[in-house]
Amino acid sequence: MELWFTEDHTKNVRFSIKIKQHLVSEQSEFQKIDILDSEELGRILVLDGFLMLTEKDEYIYHEMITHVPLSVNPNIKKVLVIGGGDGGAVRELCRFKSVEHIDMVEIDRRVVELCREYLQFTACSLDDPRVHLHYEDGLKFVRRAENEYDLIIVDSTDPFGPGEGLFTKEFYGNCYKALNADGILVNQHESTFYDEYAEMMKRAHSRIKSFFPIALVYQVHIPTYPSGHWLFGFASKRYHPVEDQNAEWWLEQGLRTKYYNRFVHGGCFALPNNVRDVLRETKPENTK
Repeated sequence: MELWFTEDHTKNVRFSIKIKQHLVSEQSEFQKIDILDSEELGRILVLDGFLMLTEKDEYIYHEMITHVPLSVNPNIKKVLVIGGGDGGAVRELCRFKSVEHIDMVEIDRRVVELCREYLQFTACSLDDPRVHLHYEDGLKFVRRAENEYDLIIVDSTDPFGPGEGLFTKEFYGNCYKALNADGILVNQHESTFYDEYAEMMKRAHSRIKSFFPIALVYQVHIPTYPSGHWLFGFASKRYHPVEDQNAEWWLEQGLRTKYYNRFVHGGCFALPNNVRDVLRETKPENTK
């Protein structure tokens, strides 16, 4: 008997992966957690039926959410990761010796525990002494911080369920307050290919633009995400992601990457017209 995992990308589009073994199926306090082992894509993390990562292409997401901001400001020392319980973003941050302190805030302890056990390829740096784990609501955590972080990475699920609060105007305002004068915010920004995802992206982008003087979007190709075309948001109080790229510094770190490089850095901000058209529709929301 063949076993397949199927994710609904829309009501009319499905994505299926042939599975060798269903390793974990657990209902935590916050969400349904499944870990699968697939024929083609290696191990897979699924939360509430939505594919979060696969072993074969997770490096794309995690390199692009971390190396882009660090290549813009080499002086990033203190980082806050909100979400990211699989540990992939932390793994990439820990590759930079210049990073001194990482706070990772994950609401669901069981995601971290299960990823430590089954997904060591992403969770391998969670025991680094620079990493400090906090099991609580990221929205509440960031409210308490002020002028504290050089970089905030919002590595969240989609804007419903446990991740819903991480797409609100209040949350982005608190992120702005928690960042210092050189602070950068990077967040997963959904996609524009399907209408439902495009609306989510427009709402998030308009709210970020309400607080940050620099707010741009960059693109990546992640084969297992809906449409394969995914976006990240880059927002900053000071730095422009292309004009202030420090490619020489990044090269000096001697890091071997599978996706990110200095040419991809500039190119990923060159958006196709269908994305630019959607972004033109977004206006900053009133912050009052």
